[in-house]
Amino acid sequence: MKNNRTPTVLATVLAAALISIASLASAGDQPGNYVALKGGIYSPSTSYNIDNFNGGSTTRLDSKTGFSGEVAVGHYFLPMLALELGAGYFESKGSAAAQPGESTLKVVPLTATGKVLLPLGMFEPFGLFGIGAYVTNLNVHDNVGNVQDTSKVTYGLSVGAGFNINLKENLFVGVEGKYLWDDPSFGGQHIKLDGFITSAVIGFRL
Repeated sequence: MKNNRTPTVLATVLAAALISIASLASAGDQPGNYVALKGGIYSPSTSYNIDNFNGGSTTRLDSKTGFSGEVAVGHYFLPMLALELGAGYFESKGSAAAQPGESTLKVVPLTATGKVLLPLGMFEPFGLFGIGAYVTNLNVHDNVGNVQDTSKVTYGLSVGAGFNINLKENLFVGVEGKYLWDDPSFGGQHIKLDGFITSAVIGFRL
Protein backbone atom coordinates (compact mmCIF):
# COMPACT_ATOMS: atom_id res chain seq x y z
CA MET A 1 0.00 0.00 0.00
CA LYS A 2 1.53 3.26 -1.08
CA ASN A 3 2.02 6.12 1.26
CA ASN A 4 -0.60 8.64 0.04
CA ARG A 5 -3.67 10.42 1.34
CA THR A 6 -6.12 7.58 0.73
CA PRO A 7 -4.98 5.42 3.70
CA THR A 8 -4.97 8.51 5.92
CA VAL A 9 -8.57 9.34 4.99
CA LEU A 10 -9.59 5.72 5.45
CA ALA A 11 -7.95 5.56 8.89
CA THR A 12 -9.67 8.81 9.95
CA VAL A 13 -13.10 7.63 8.79
CA LEU A 14 -12.67 4.25 10.49
CA ALA A 15 -11.50 5.85 13.73
CA ALA A 16 -14.51 8.21 13.75
CA ALA A 17 -16.89 5.32 13.10
CA LEU A 18 -15.38 3.22 15.89
CA ILE A 19 -15.58 6.11 18.37
CA SER A 20 -19.25 6.62 17.45
CA ILE A 21 -20.01 2.95 17.93
CA ALA A 22 -18.21 2.92 21.26
CA SER A 23 -20.18 5.94 22.46
CA LEU A 24 -23.51 4.35 21.54
CA ALA A 25 -22.59 1.00 23.00
CA SER A 26 -21.33 2.37 26.31
CA ALA A 27 -24.88 3.10 27.46
CA GLY A 28 -25.93 -0.56 27.17
CA ASP A 29 -25.12 -3.80 28.95
CA GLN A 30 -21.93 -5.05 27.32
CA PRO A 31 -20.07 -8.32 27.87
CA GLY A 32 -17.00 -6.38 29.05
CA ASN A 33 -13.49 -5.19 28.38
CA TYR A 34 -10.19 -7.07 28.26
CA VAL A 35 -6.43 -6.60 28.17
CA ALA A 36 -4.29 -8.97 26.08
CA LEU A 37 -0.55 -9.59 25.98
CA LYS A 38 0.83 -11.11 22.76
CA GLY A 39 4.24 -12.52 21.96
CA GLY A 40 5.45 -14.32 18.86
CA ILE A 41 7.25 -13.99 15.55
CA TYR A 42 7.20 -11.78 12.46
CA SER A 43 7.93 -13.61 9.19
CA PRO A 44 8.50 -11.11 6.31
CA SER A 45 7.72 -12.29 2.79
CA THR A 46 10.43 -10.56 0.72
CA SER A 47 14.15 -9.67 0.85
CA TYR A 48 15.55 -6.40 -0.58
CA ASN A 49 18.72 -4.74 -1.71
CA ILE A 50 18.70 -0.99 -1.00
CA ASP A 51 21.31 0.90 -3.03
CA ASN A 52 23.04 3.98 -1.56
CA PHE A 53 20.88 4.15 1.55
CA ASN A 54 21.49 7.64 3.03
CA GLY A 55 24.48 7.98 0.66
CA GLY A 56 26.06 4.74 1.89
CA SER A 57 26.70 1.40 0.22
CA THR A 58 24.22 -1.26 -0.74
CA THR A 59 22.20 -2.65 2.16
CA ARG A 60 20.63 -6.09 2.23
CA LEU A 61 17.40 -6.54 4.19
CA ASP A 62 16.82 -10.28 4.45
CA SER A 63 13.56 -12.10 5.03
CA LYS A 64 14.60 -13.25 8.48
CA THR A 65 12.06 -14.14 11.12
CA GLY A 66 12.12 -11.72 14.05
CA PHE A 67 10.43 -11.04 17.37
CA SER A 68 6.91 -9.64 17.60
CA GLY A 69 5.07 -8.37 20.68
CA GLU A 70 1.91 -6.38 21.39
CA VAL A 71 -0.25 -5.03 24.18
CA ALA A 72 -3.94 -4.64 23.31
CA VAL A 73 -7.10 -3.41 25.02
CA GLY A 74 -10.46 -4.58 23.73
CA HIS A 75 -14.18 -4.16 24.21
CA TYR A 76 -16.98 -6.61 23.43
CA PHE A 77 -19.89 -4.74 21.84
CA LEU A 78 -21.69 -8.06 21.46
CA PRO A 79 -20.67 -11.62 22.36
CA MET A 80 -19.77 -12.03 18.67
CA LEU A 81 -18.23 -8.60 17.99
CA ALA A 82 -15.23 -6.86 19.57
CA LEU A 83 -12.97 -3.91 18.88
CA GLU A 84 -9.29 -4.02 19.86
CA LEU A 85 -6.74 -1.18 20.03
CA GLY A 86 -3.13 -2.26 20.13
CA ALA A 87 0.47 -1.04 20.27
CA GLY A 88 3.44 -3.29 19.70
CA TYR A 89 6.82 -3.96 18.16
CA PHE A 90 8.29 -6.28 15.55
CA GLU A 91 11.58 -6.48 13.67
CA SER A 92 13.60 -8.17 10.95
CA LYS A 93 17.38 -8.19 10.46
CA GLY A 94 19.67 -8.38 7.43
CA SER A 95 23.26 -7.65 6.43
CA ALA A 96 25.09 -4.80 4.72
CA ALA A 97 25.86 -6.44 1.36
CA ALA A 98 28.85 -4.27 0.37
CA GLN A 99 30.49 -4.16 3.79
CA PRO A 100 30.46 -6.13 7.07
CA GLY A 101 27.68 -5.06 9.38
CA GLU A 102 23.99 -5.44 10.03
CA SER A 103 20.70 -3.83 9.02
CA THR A 104 17.65 -3.87 11.26
CA LEU A 105 14.07 -3.02 10.34
CA LYS A 106 12.16 -2.03 13.49
CA VAL A 107 8.42 -1.38 13.42
CA VAL A 108 6.01 0.02 16.02
CA PRO A 109 2.42 -0.70 14.93
CA LEU A 110 -0.52 1.29 16.32
CA THR A 111 -3.64 -0.60 15.26
CA ALA A 112 -7.43 -0.78 15.44
CA THR A 113 -8.77 -4.27 14.84
CA GLY A 114 -12.33 -5.54 14.50
CA LYS A 115 -13.00 -9.14 15.59
CA VAL A 116 -15.92 -11.40 14.71
CA LEU A 117 -16.08 -14.20 17.26
CA LEU A 118 -17.95 -17.51 17.54
CA PRO A 119 -18.52 -18.19 21.26
CA LEU A 120 -18.62 -21.96 21.77
CA GLY A 121 -18.35 -22.15 25.52
CA MET A 122 -14.74 -22.70 26.44
CA PHE A 123 -13.58 -22.46 22.80
CA GLU A 124 -13.83 -19.11 20.95
CA PRO A 125 -12.59 -18.95 17.31
CA PHE A 126 -12.49 -15.55 15.58
CA GLY A 127 -11.61 -13.71 12.40
CA LEU A 128 -10.08 -10.24 12.36
CA PHE A 129 -9.52 -7.22 10.12
CA GLY A 130 -7.30 -4.32 11.13
CA ILE A 131 -5.98 -0.97 10.00
CA GLY A 132 -2.98 0.75 11.51
CA ALA A 133 -0.22 3.32 11.49
CA TYR A 134 3.26 1.75 11.26
CA VAL A 135 6.26 3.69 12.58
CA THR A 136 9.13 2.02 10.70
CA ASN A 137 12.83 2.53 11.35
CA LEU A 138 15.65 1.22 9.13
CA ASN A 139 19.03 1.15 10.89
CA VAL A 140 22.30 0.19 9.17
CA HIS A 141 25.40 -0.36 11.35
CA ASP A 142 28.78 -1.29 9.86
CA ASN A 143 31.72 -2.95 11.60
CA VAL A 144 33.57 0.33 12.30
CA GLY A 145 30.70 1.96 14.15
CA ASN A 146 29.10 4.03 11.37
CA VAL A 147 25.34 4.23 11.69
CA GLN A 148 22.75 5.25 9.11
CA ASP A 149 19.24 5.62 10.41
CA THR A 150 15.88 6.84 9.07
CA SER A 151 12.21 6.47 10.04
CA LYS A 152 8.87 6.58 8.23
CA VAL A 153 5.19 6.54 9.21
CA THR A 154 2.87 4.71 6.81
CA TYR A 155 -0.53 3.03 6.92
CA GLY A 156 -1.38 -0.60 6.32
CA LEU A 157 -3.98 -3.34 6.61
CA SER A 158 -4.06 -6.75 8.24
CA VAL A 159 -6.38 -9.76 8.12
CA GLY A 160 -6.24 -12.97 10.10
CA ALA A 161 -7.83 -15.52 12.40
CA GLY A 162 -7.28 -17.27 15.69
CA PHE A 163 -8.95 -18.77 18.73
CA ASN A 164 -9.21 -18.25 22.47
CA ILE A 165 -9.61 -20.86 25.18
CA ASN A 166 -11.51 -19.54 28.20
CA LEU A 167 -9.79 -20.94 31.29
CA LYS A 168 -11.91 -18.87 33.65
CA GLU A 169 -14.57 -16.21 33.25
CA ASN A 170 -11.91 -13.49 33.40
CA LEU A 171 -8.89 -15.38 31.97
CA PHE A 172 -8.20 -16.72 28.47
CA VAL A 173 -5.27 -17.90 26.37
CA GLY A 174 -5.09 -18.27 22.63
CA VAL A 175 -3.26 -18.19 19.34
CA GLU A 176 -3.54 -15.51 16.63
CA GLY A 177 -2.18 -15.26 13.11
CA LYS A 178 -2.47 -12.34 10.71
CA TYR A 179 -1.02 -11.13 7.44
CA LEU A 180 0.14 -7.51 7.11
CA TRP A 181 0.31 -5.24 4.03
CA ASP A 182 2.37 -2.02 4.14
CA ASP A 183 5.29 -0.54 2.17
CA PRO A 184 7.37 2.33 3.59
CA SER A 185 9.98 3.87 1.28
CA PHE A 186 13.70 4.05 2.08
CA GLY A 187 16.28 5.43 -0.32
CA GLY A 188 13.57 5.95 -2.92
CA GLN A 189 12.65 2.26 -2.83
CA HIS A 190 9.44 0.82 -1.40
CA ILE A 191 10.22 -1.85 1.20
CA LYS A 192 7.18 -4.02 1.80
CA LEU A 193 6.48 -5.00 5.39
CA ASP A 194 4.19 -7.72 4.01
CA GLY A 195 4.40 -10.84 6.11
CA PHE A 196 2.87 -13.04 8.78
CA ILE A 197 2.68 -12.23 12.49
CA THR A 198 1.96 -15.27 14.65
CA SER A 199 1.37 -14.79 18.37
CA ALA A 200 0.52 -16.61 21.57
CA VAL A 201 -1.99 -14.63 23.63
CA ILE A 202 -2.90 -14.33 27.29
CA GLY A 203 -5.86 -12.12 28.18
CA PHE A 204 -7.65 -10.78 31.22
CA ARG A 205 -11.31 -9.67 31.14
CA LEU A 206 -12.05 -6.65 33.30
